[in-house]
Amino acid sequence: MRNLIVILGDQLTLDNPALQAFDPSQDHIVMAEVMQESTHVWSHKQRITLFLSAMRHFADTLQARHFPLTYFKLDAHDHPDLAAVWQAMLQQHKPDVLRVCEPGDWRVLQALQTTAKKHHVALEILQDTHYMCSIPQFQRWAERQKNTSLRMENFYRGMRKKYKLLMKGDAPAGGDWNYDKENRQHLGKDGPQKLEPPLRFVPDPLTLSVIALVKKRFPEHPGQLDEFPWPVTRPQALKLLTHFIAEKLPQFGTYQDAMWQDSPYLWHSLLASALNLKLLNPREVIDAAEQAYQQGLAPLASVEGFIRQILGWREFVRGVYWLEMPALKSANFFKHQRDLPTWFWTGQTQMQCLSQCIGQTLETGYAHHIQRLMVIGLFSTLAGLSPQQVADWFLAVYVDAVEWVELPNVAGMALYANGGRFTSKPYVASGAYIQRMSNYCAHCRYDPKLKIGDAACPFTTLYWAFLIKHESLLAENQRTRLMVQHVAKMTASEQSAIKVFARQRLKQIEQL
Repeated sequence: MRNLIVILGDQLTLDNPALQAFDPSQDHIVMAEVMQESTHVWSHKQRITLFLSAMRHFADTLQARHFPLTYFKLDAHDHPDLAAVWQAMLQQHKPDVLRVCEPGDWRVLQALQTTAKKHHVALEILQDTHYMCSIPQFQRWAERQKNTSLRMENFYRGMRKKYKLLMKGDAPAGGDWNYDKENRQHLGKDGPQKLEPPLRFVPDPLTLSVIALVKKRFPEHPGQLDEFPWPVTRPQALKLLTHFIAEKLPQFGTYQDAMWQDSPYLWHSLLASALNLKLLNPREVIDAAEQAYQQGLAPLASVEGFIRQILGWREFVRGVYWLEMPALKSANFFKHQRDLPTWFWTGQTQMQCLSQCIGQTLETGYAHHIQRLMVIGLFSTLAGLSPQQVADWFLAVYVDAVEWVELPNVAGMALYANGGRFTSKPYVASGAYIQRMSNYCAHCRYDPKLKIGDAACPFTTLYWAFLIKHESLLAENQRTRLMVQHVAKMTASEQSAIKVFARQRLKQIEQL
């Protein structure tokens, strides 16, 4: 055997660089489902089903092309982890080279390197051409930055210029690089209007067999499988892309930060899981959005806001992940140590915003970026929850969670655990933000206007306690300086009362 080619569960594309120059007479592919990938964090049933179903569908694609493939199904072998599978294949076939596309997880990369070294086989790790900025390219960009802080905005503008996206010559289309002033509006008192329902895919027999397997093997894991709507093949992913461009993109930008009771999807694309499994290529997604603008089917503000998420933030956080690992995994700038409340696994909290966001997460494996950042992440920061426990929870419960994208977003952005390496400020706010961007507060027993008292919103109480505790740090940052000016106007007794009440709240965190 010349090459033993490893295809990981988030590399489900025929464009996989490890398949280039594939020779069926000399090369062999291995794919594996193993317990560790579903249990190193307590993975959501929807997430497990998505990965296993998509992997099995892709294996069928390879076999239809007569590619030699050994596929280890979870219920047909006893290897505990990927390394054990690779070791068995190396011992059996003794290939010249163990070949793989860059993994999206530091842990998996370490396992590959250790396995290859142990078996004295050459390890060939190929650059992942799925992404529009390679890891070396990002590292060179980071080295050119004038200070130690990395900013997505600078990176994003460079990527727009490089790929000539939404550009008129050297200038951005419309004259501005971003349209936040037009985007990110609240829904108003009437809520979402003329909202097209999300596109759903009926599970085929293969997916139904995976659902049965997951119910049997992971009965205690979070989530349910009464419905499973996610795309697991490339044709399905392309249908979802077409549906988003036609039905959702025109309103996406305007309401991308809005939240509404019992409306988990709104105008969001739901494409992240398909992108992260590589059922879709970011270039075709971006091109489809840009064409919608050029054809007058979607406004510039919405298209720019969407492209920013993919060309800007998605590529940026991947670069940051590989630049900052493994330190990012253990980062804890504020030294927060509090355990997750048990209601993170049940959604049973009196805080309506968290009940909605966590509840829908546990039911569907999905929440949009503001629900993750400015509700769940915000509470985690204000309550001093352990960044490692929070990051593991995010990795476990979302169908689109792969560590390269999840960890920087959670530890770096939402929790400020790395001290602002690539964010300009801690993302903190009172309950007033949630009230402005949603109607959750109208259904809640807590009042976002109150700092102290039984009816006081825990977000508001903990926000002010956070400002008081970190007043000097926040005063040094021009983006948070105005926040703490209000603290300076408080009397010592007012500050003391807030701190005492915040401590009481946190002692009773399970009952909030």
